[in-house]
Amino acid sequence: MDKKVSIILSTYNEASVIEDTINKIFKYLNNVEIILVDDDSPDGTYEEAKKINNPNLKVFKRKSRGLASAFLLGLINSSSEVVGWLDSNMGALAERLPEMLSQLEKNDIVILSRYVDGSVDQRSKKRVLTSQLINFFCRLILTNKIKDYTSGIFLMRRKVLLSAVPIATGHGEFFIEFLYKAHKAGNKIIELPYVHPPDIEGMSKTANSILKFCYLGFKYFIRIIQSLFRRN
Repeated sequence: MDKKVSIILSTYNEASVIEDTINKIFKYLNNVEIILVDDDSPDGTYEEAKKINNPNLKVFKRKSRGLASAFLLGLINSSSEVVGWLDSNMGALAERLPEMLSQLEKNDIVILSRYVDGSVDQRSKKRVLTSQLINFFCRLILTNKIKDYTSGIFLMRRKVLLSAVPIATGHGEFFIEFLYKAHKAGNKIIELPYVHPPDIEGMSKTANSILKFCYLGFKYFIRIIQSLFRRN
């Protein structure tokens, strides 16, 4: 499949890795635009990205914060037949993008998944356990035909948006509802195994205190229930 691809990157305090991530995406995809949305990082992430002289890189900076709304802003400013999302601090996985793109020949959404055969999750035990619990509830309450509802690495055909539009509120929980809606609408979803690398100290966008972590988990659970009953 030789179609133009739009890759959305949402960033906060990733100045030390963002150039490498961007360069790797350009390396592995020939026909690609990158839309980077920075949530006013105090470490200079926006400034580092602006130094990169490439007409296929769009860089936005905003005062507000939020993973879901950052994705929406990137989506609005994308122009390709294929749209994707890559975690900004996992640039090494850009090498999987050509394989993912080829899978769109017969599918509508391609996800790198931690919960299919051949996958490995090398993050901290707390992160692994939390992710497993959230995805267990997703499969129990929504459908078990999707294994990794919280993957942050995917490509999709733009036409998916005709049948499933993301409700861009909250953190990563918006992606759970979007995948479920896309599945219900009949879109073909395939999951490919990958090795999730260890956490990079200080770069997780997930809440870093136990109280905030529990609160975030509660919000995920509420969104799962809402996804089941929301009509649109």
